Amino acid sequence: MSILIVSGVEGVRNCAEVVAKQLGDTVEVAEGRRAAIGVLRKREFSAVVVDETLAECDPAAADSIWEHAGTAIPLQINFALSGAARIIREIRAALNRREREQAIALLAAREDIGTELRKTVTGLLLQSQLALSQNGVPAAVAEKLRVVADLAGTLRQQLSGPPIQAKTAAPSSTNP
Repeated sequence: MSILIVSGVEGVRNCAEVVAKQLGDTVEVAEGRRAAIGVLRKREFSAVVVDETLAECDPAAADSIWEHAGTAIPLQINFALSGAARIIREIRAALNRREREQAIALLAAREDIGTELRKTVTGLLLQSQLALSQNGVPAAVAEKLRVVADLAGTLRQQLSGPPIQAKTAAPSSTNP
């Protein structure tokens, strides 16, 4: 995805070019609220960087931009005081933080699903074994119950394998 910078500061396009080159992402510039909202309605961004001056002078405009930002990481930076190197560090840190958070959330979701599946499989295994232990179960039904019990046992073994480790992004050691 790309990054949207919302600022009317002179030289912001040069800064955007440096950010794009250093981060390897495309960077678009919107010079105000209307332009930013127009671009945000058309596509998704990984991060939306709003000039702090704009946000402080027109909080309603900043709120409107944040509302339209979707899943983009919101960043507020003072372009008049910050150099390109600091802006790049802030964006890179936010993107790395998001990547780590997503990896952790994915791992937690996998664990939750695995737990639920293990409970269900245990129930299937138990119920099929209980049904097999009953007297008077027809042979054809007993055979199908054995197949279900075997499949549930196999699935249980597969689910009890080693847990899946999430890949977490290490902070970048290169500074622009």
